[in-house]
Amino acid sequence: MSDAQKAFRDLLHAQRVWDVPLPLPRFDTSAAPADPLTLFHTWFAEAVAAGQTEPHTMTLATTDAEGRPDARTVILHDADERGWHFATHTTSEKGRQLAAHPHAALGFYWPAQARQIRVRGAVTPASPAESRADLHARSAGALAAALTGRQSEVLPSQEELVRASEAAWERARAEPDAEVETWTRYVVEPREVEFFQGDALRRHVRLRYRRGGTDWTRELLWP
Repeated sequence: MSDAQKAFRDLLHAQRVWDVPLPLPRFDTSAAPADPLTLFHTWFAEAVAAGQTEPHTMTLATTDAEGRPDARTVILHDADERGWHFATHTTSEKGRQLAAHPHAALGFYWPAQARQIRVRGAVTPASPAESRADLHARSAGALAAALTGRQSEVLPSQEELVRASEAAWERARAEPDAEVETWTRYVVEPREVEFFQGDALRRHVRLRYRRGGTDWTRELLWP
């Protein structure tokens, strides 16, 4: 083993999970609401109150045309009765993957409270009007990034990105209502939602909601 590899491994093994004040939150599953959205809203508010950094970020997992998994971190735009919302360009890699396989999984990790939430379901694009509203509800920087476009394409040089970004920022400031035809809001319509509460003794609590028609079934899972 090389010195560099040993140094990495020693550093890796020195890390700890949930280095937060004990006790960890207690998850009384018998008091859990009938639907996962209500519990998600509660846990999100508690994550914010606990000082969790960027609780609105989540892992989005999709599959490519060959069925190979892919994952990246995106921003949650909403969570309502339709599902969990995010946005991207239809021409991006994830946009193309969703066009071919319109299913996805989401993962939230909030170590401040040793909590995870997993969401799985079909993905549907929102209407063009809702997608436009989504884009223009965000900051000038978000609009500039969307106007830069060409997400996931090969970039010849960093200088080309700088030029494109400067032009996009200029247009975003001059035209705050500028449209980006490829910008689309997507909704993950949940079929399964799991809530994971970590336990210091590794007796982790896992509660899964499974949709059956319009109703939800709740069941505990072994950790």
